[in-house]
Amino acid sequence: MGVIGLVLLLIAGIVGVGVLLTGGGGDDGTDAVAVPEAVLPDLGDSVPVLAALSSDAPAPDPTVLSSQLTPLLTAAGLGDGVSAEVVDVATKDVLLDLDAADPATPASTAKLLTAAAALTTLEPSDTLETTVVAGATPGEVVLVGGGDLTLSRTAPSQTYPGAPTVADLATQVVAAMPAGTAVTRVVVDSSLFTGPLTASGWGTADAPSSYAAPVTATAVDGARVSPGSTARSGQPGLDAGSALADALGARGATVVLGEAPPGAKTLATVRSAPISRLVEQALSMSDNMLAEALARQVAIARDLPASFEGAAQGVTDALREAGIDVTGVTLSDGSGLSREDRVPASVLTAVVGGAADDSLDGTSAILSGLPVAGYDGTLFDRGEAGSAPGTVRAKTGTLLGVHALAGTVVTTDGRLLAFAVVADGSGSDAAAEAALDEVAAALAACGCR
Repeated sequence: MGVIGLVLLLIAGIVGVGVLLTGGGGDDGTDAVAVPEAVLPDLGDSVPVLAALSSDAPAPDPTVLSSQLTPLLTAAGLGDGVSAEVVDVATKDVLLDLDAADPATPASTAKLLTAAAALTTLEPSDTLETTVVAGATPGEVVLVGGGDLTLSRTAPSQTYPGAPTVADLATQVVAAMPAGTAVTRVVVDSSLFTGPLTASGWGTADAPSSYAAPVTATAVDGARVSPGSTARSGQPGLDAGSALADALGARGATVVLGEAPPGAKTLATVRSAPISRLVEQALSMSDNMLAEALARQVAIARDLPASFEGAAQGVTDALREAGIDVTGVTLSDGSGLSREDRVPASVLTAVVGGAADDSLDGTSAILSGLPVAGYDGTLFDRGEAGSAPGTVRAKTGTLLGVHALAGTVVTTDGRLLAFAVVADGSGSDAAAEAALDEVAAALAACGCR
């Protein structure tokens, strides 16, 4: 008998059983036959698919660990400005301290501070709102930025999963306006953010570039010139206004910067992905614009100016209140792009360790946002082949002459460690990154007893 025949036979059998149980299926149900209640089997206790780390895993001996790591930390590729710290997450014992209290240029590992401040100041489930309101004259609409730079020109976003879309805004605007109203003017209101558009310590070529743009409260696709592009725009606000005009079918509309009239009627509203997801995205791909936007939200929540200066103060204050010793921390931005930023390695391990042991309440998104060596984010093509997959999760940091790595590592014995290495006098990218990868791999392979 063929497969189709077997399927038909099974279906016929099931139907027949149903007829027998119901006595022919009379309309009044009087012929129904009582069926004993089904008895479910006892499945017993569930077993976790992902086992937790053993609390009995042996801790590395600091002396042995130091003897193995010190030669790697003095490698030529890292230069002579290396600071580092390794901490046992379970006990908070410092296993290695190489000038860990000395302030150093953190590069993008500074995003760890911004992430922790955002998650402890805001609710991880909070979202950022972008609205369109009626303008001062007929045919005018105002796009009001709420600091969500992930607003997408495509559906779905090519860069930020879960991002709201300009198309959604446009659909709501059309529905809210009188039928047949032509949009002739789009005003872009980015007044939520204040102060300079670039930070002190940024180079003249940093904005726009492939990694940064002027920081405004209104942008599309992370201030990229086009969806999915690497190049960032020099006029993010106007780009967002043009995108809305296009979505409204008003390509000839005038697009200008300005402010919404007081008490203007709201025509459309969209919301970003949750703050926790934005933190993950900022860390995983080291997105400078997302990090700057999150730092501004920290400032706003703490009643500080939504500027580079206010954001830097807000992040530092938030960490201090969360119990992090911020001695030696000096920030000029929220992304680590500024060469004026200074962060000790001990602060980086305190943030990562606090997220790992839950002493920094609500910051689990830091761990889930850390790139996994050899797998994703800015570590997708890095890591030692001999390390077990997923044992190293860390935030990278790179500026000219600065290379850093800070995150967590699971040792070969199953012990969870927090580590940070900052080399702000390093040489070539290839040599420095290879040296940092060797340090991380050595920690992963370390029994060190």
